[in-house]
Amino acid sequence: MSTISIMINGVPGKVATTILTHAINDERFTVVPFSLTGPGAEKNITVSGTAITLVSPEERGEMIKKIKADYAPFITVDYTHPTAVDANVAFYCENELPFVMGTTGGDRDQIRDDVNASAIPAVIAPNMAKQIVGLQAMMEYGAQNFPGLFTGYEMNVKESHQSWKADTSGTAKAIIRQFNHLGVEFTEADIDMVRDPEAQKAMGISEAHLDGHGWHTYTLNAPDGGSEFGLTHNINGREIYAEGTLDASVFVEKKRQEGVKGHCFSMIDVLKNQ
Repeated sequence: MSTISIMINGVPGKVATTILTHAINDERFTVVPFSLTGPGAEKNITVSGTAITLVSPEERGEMIKKIKADYAPFITVDYTHPTAVDANVAFYCENELPFVMGTTGGDRDQIRDDVNASAIPAVIAPNMAKQIVGLQAMMEYGAQNFPGLFTGYEMNVKESHQSWKADTSGTAKAIIRQFNHLGVEFTEADIDMVRDPEAQKAMGISEAHLDGHGWHTYTLNAPDGGSEFGLTHNINGREIYAEGTLDASVFVEKKRQEGVKGHCFSMIDVLKNQ
């Protein structure tokens, strides 16, 4: 059985390294021993016994030619930084590198435009956890079929992630949009972002998971105060994202082999094709 070559970008970042560890130990994949990363990183790193060469932004233009010559075709996975997303997508499109984008942030409309004008397929999603994506799909179904269901309700949203997460959760933004269709007046600016470890411990998050978690709670109260509804999804660790990311990589490779070009897929597409 042939394997899928995969390059994980963003090492030595915690999420990228977790995904890399899973890919190394997944018989479906052969890991490309390079990782495009940010400035200032060490040149080399070893993950699960595999030596990985880290490629800085200044080097990648030349290095990608060598990497492609030695390892193409391969699927690229991006877990870098929100500020790098736009430039990374442009780079992947220019160099015809089919990719899975797990990093949030960036100009999502521009990202899709870039992919649609390119010669590659890609999966772009604010959340790679399949179960949460399924939950989002249920929310979308409700929004489409029961618009205005919660009109007049007051909503509070609290999302907690590790202190170094720079942006608001893309999953929270997506679910809020569905609640807007259900009649709730709420904006992204109203989200209570928790990044302080002491506040997180007070919420019940364990010390072991302060550096890797995603806790979300959406609470809705009726205008008369007589009804309250809540939706909660609490994720500890990063294992759930690795499973979804690698499944998405298999999906993109399948689309590449089918000759699909210039198309953005979502994790819903991945789930529907499993």
